[in-house]
Amino acid sequence: MIKVTVRNKPLTDKRKLSLYLDFYPAILKEGKETRREFIKTYIYAKPKTDQEKQHNREKLSFAETLRLRRENEVNKPEIYASHEKEMLRRQEIASKSFKEYFLKLAKKRKTSNYKTWLTSIDYLNAFHPEDISFKDLTIPFIEGFRDYLLEAPSIRTKTTKISRNTASSYYLKFKAALKQAFKDGLIETDQGSRVEAIKVEDSNREFLTIEELNSLVNTTCVDPLMKKAALFSALTGLRFSDIKALKAGQIIKTELGYHLEFTQKKTGSFERQPISEQAYKLLNIPLSANKGDLVFEGLKYSAYNNKFLAQWIGAAGITKNITFHNFRHTFATLQLHYGTDIYTLSKLLGHRSLKTTQIYTKVLDQAKQEAVNKIKLNFDNE
Repeated sequence: MIKVTVRNKPLTDKRKLSLYLDFYPAILKEGKETRREFIKTYIYAKPKTDQEKQHNREKLSFAETLRLRRENEVNKPEIYASHEKEMLRRQEIASKSFKEYFLKLAKKRKTSNYKTWLTSIDYLNAFHPEDISFKDLTIPFIEGFRDYLLEAPSIRTKTTKISRNTASSYYLKFKAALKQAFKDGLIETDQGSRVEAIKVEDSNREFLTIEELNSLVNTTCVDPLMKKAALFSALTGLRFSDIKALKAGQIIKTELGYHLEFTQKKTGSFERQPISEQAYKLLNIPLSANKGDLVFEGLKYSAYNNKFLAQWIGAAGITKNITFHNFRHTFATLQLHYGTDIYTLSKLLGHRSLKTTQIYTKVLDQAKQEAVNKIKLNFDNE
């Protein structure tokens, strides 16, 4: 009878031990006698952290399952148990790389939050630089990544901590990958659903009043193209990325008026969005323009260009903290203010869910509350 034993040998990295199977007596493999079969995995020589100890337990369990299979194969292949085969199949799947799988999922979303998926992977690498197998996706590991994101510094600045809402966005991508792995049969339970999510905080969605917008119309901006793009966003609700990519051929005139036909950069969804005649005239597209010409040729979004945006807003006497994206918020809030129903507004903004649009109703309620509080009478008892 051939005896099969799990053994190990030091790797170049002395902290790790390579696992292999030792056959005694030797077996024939590809016409040659051999006593070793490397398992292509490792354990820590002296595990210190809970994660390293868990890693060792899982890898040794996998090695033991493989040892049993090999011992059965070489000694009694005719009665090799089917459940042992199934156990080994699961072990082999569980040892595959989750990071590679996560990256493949991200690449499928190049038109839908692609950069957010990639950044989520970057933070996962920062949390756990080594490879992660599906076996490693334990509840403590998932909770550890969630807690890390809540305190993680910005990868870009290395100093400032990312916001809670940003952490929530990256964590949701990680959980989406876990859910898909469960659907694909790579993990036996949807581990992500068993861990508490990162709840988002209500952000202050600053917006401009119609009076402030008109003040900006009549205020000179050092960057006229930025001014035109910002006012176009306030009139249409378009994001900067979609405005920057807008081409002359995407502006269509019908008997009902003007509309845009384009694919949203953020979601990848095709939109057919009506715009006002005033928004169309603001574009001032020359008759000689080709369909492929960019309407906002040369438009840039950088710290340098944003300086001109801030100067323009300040010159109009506006003290609010306004970024380009706030012009989209302005469009949404003013639409609700003038009576547009939330379903129509959701379609105009290109939202996939009404829940996203409902955020603006909170902004409007806050504005209403602030408005009524402005009227104060001088009662003697106050």
